[in-house]
Amino acid sequence: MANIMVLDDVLDAGILLKRILERMGHEVSAFSEEEEALDYVQRTEVHLAILDIKLKKMTGVEVLEELKKRSPATRVIMLTGYPTLETARESVRHGADEYCVKPIGKEEIETKVAEVLAKD
Repeated sequence: MANIMVLDDVLDAGILLKRILERMGHEVSAFSEEEEALDYVQRTEVHLAILDIKLKKMTGVEVLEELKKRSPATRVIMLTGYPTLETARESVRHGADEYCVKPIGKEEIETKVAEVLAKD
């Protein structure tokens, strides 16, 4: 299965995603700090990153841009509770594979993760 990183400014939200994805058989690391998450990506092969758009110091799009510099092969799903056409376009332009709106259900996140990981 895949090594997945979750970055959300609300740690409980990241832990909830971690539990769902671990039940699918994935290894998951949850972060609430942007720099910790980016350092992790630099040190570890991450197959999929799930990034919240609203973070503490940076935007999710800024993290996406930096993550792709450090690990171009990492797939990315963006999550947001505040969807806008602008952030969707920016996310895709910087290499995001999916853009999902919170709240996201268990089945939807499981499906999106499976679809993104299955892409060649």
